[in-house]
Formats: sequence, structure tokens, C-alpha cells
Amino acid sequence: MKGARIAVETCMKVKPEETVLIVTDTKRLRIAEAIAYASASIGAKTVTTIMETAQEHAKEPSKPVAEAMKAAEVVLILTTESFSHTDARRAATKAGARIASMPGITEDMMRVGGLTADYKQIAALTDKVANILEKAKKVRVATPSGTDLTMSVEERSPERDTGLYHKAGEWGNLPAGEVCLAPVEGTTNGVLVLDSMGSTVTQPLKITVKDGWAKRFDGPDAAKLESLLKSADENAYNIGELGIGTNPKARITGKVLEDEKVLGTVHIALGDNTSYQGGHTKSKIHLDGILFQPTVKVDTRLLMQKGKLLVE
Repeated sequence: MKGARIAVETCMKVKPEETVLIVTDTKRLRIAEAIAYASASIGAKTVTTIMETAQEHAKEPSKPVAEAMKAAEVVLILTTESFSHTDARRAATKAGARIASMPGITEDMMRVGGLTADYKQIAALTDKVANILEKAKKVRVATPSGTDLTMSVEERSPERDTGLYHKAGEWGNLPAGEVCLAPVEGTTNGVLVLDSMGSTVTQPLKITVKDGWAKRFDGPDAAKLESLLKSADENAYNIGELGIGTNPKARITGKVLEDEKVLGTVHIALGDNTSYQGGHTKSKIHLDGILFQPTVKVDTRLLMQKGKLLVE
């Protein structure tokens, strides 16, 4: 209930009489029940819809669920796989719903993890990082495990995932805490070494990147990742996102939802980037890989050094 009340009252700022839709599946019922109780207890008109558990990220929900999302004022998506990068989520956002997407959310995250953070503090730090990236042209990311990647971010305004979704059409993850954007297509080059990607990548995996596309995969989990990308579509190999974690309470747990928010990490996504300003490469898949102890240079400014954010 601690995390549920923070999500409903602080992050979504649900008001009495607002229509709240909780979208969940059969593996997240206890968490959905807590969120529903927190919502109903302040007088919101709360509806819960339960789906079968999806087998992959970014799979579109059924039409009744998609229509219900557009009709609600507040939507909390508590599912095993992610619906963040779906047409249904984008349509609901366009319709004005405030949305929190929580793929892979666990009871542990609700009790002691990233969801229990001070979201006003996260919002302030997130804004500082986003302001630096706002006018940036080029970003370079390097890590001790071997990443050395450059990309253009010119005219790509960053998204501020603060965890405070109080205005119509605002959306993001819970737990929250990141700044993210879509690198300009065709500009990312170098070597990307994923330190973690949930259950898909459990040991460092080297990816050779050329002109914005993942070209070669080396490591124990390479075949597994390549199989996922190949089963999606040709755009799954696109370098779709650069993200910087800003949540000091988030922990490395093996769950990407929380891992990518950890203060002092960077994540790079493969696949769809149409959820971000300027992104126009559509894919059935969006997979985030986590980088540990990154050094990030934004144009001539050092933004992060071995996992330490250098912002005032």
C-alpha cells in the first residue's frame, strides 16, 4: 500500500470522481488490487480490466482495452510485458489520459524500491539533466566494459520522466526517474556493450553499431537477443533511445523497469522510437539495455563520469 498510495496520490494526483482505469494481467493481481484500493479510497471511479499475460513487449492490447484507455482520465498499466510503446498507449495519451506504465512491476519495488522515492527531488534532478540535453548536438557514451558510442541528438528534445503526471496527456513509467530521447536516425556509431537487459542479457554483450543500426552481436546471450530482434522486424535493429537514470532509490534488480531508472546508469534501446519527439522508426519491439558506470559527454561538457552525475 505504501507504493500504491504514492503512485495514486503523489505521482498521478488522482482526484475524487475522476475515472481511473487499471490495466493488468493475471500475474500482477495483488499489485492491481492495492492500486485499485488506493484509488477508490479517495473517491475515484475505479475500473480494473484483467487480460491474459502478453508474451512479448509492445504487443497491442485488444480493442476493448484500447478503447477503455482512451476513455479514462487516468490509466495505470500494471502488466508483465510493456505496453509503453504501443499505438494504444499513444492514442490514449493523445486523447488526454494521464498514464503510468509499470511493466514488470513487483511488490518489492512497491515496498522499498524505486517507487518509494521522493518524486519532487527526482523531478528537480531530471529537469537539470534535460536542460543540458535540450540544446545538445552530440553525445558520447563510454563505459569500463567497452562501450564507446557517439550519436547526434540535434533538435531532439528530451523527455522528462519525472514520475509526476498531473496534466492531461502526460505519461511515463513508475517507478520513474530518467531523461530520454531518440538519437537522430543513422547517426549512432561505435561499440555498445550491454551490461544487462533483464533476463535477455545477463552477461556483457558487445554490439557493433554502424550508421544507427546494430550490425554484429558478440557474447553468451547474443543468439538470444538476435532471435528476439529477428522475430520482430527489420527496424528492431535501430538504436532507438538514449536514457539517463535519475532515481536515487532505484536498484539493480534484473527488472529493466527499475534498472533503467537507477541514478548513475545509462540505457540504450533497440527498436521503436516513435514515442519520442522526432522519432519516426516504428518497430514491434523496444528493448532497453543497461550500461554501468558510464561516462557521458554532451558536446564539450562532461555530464557524467563513471556513473556520477556532474550537475549543480
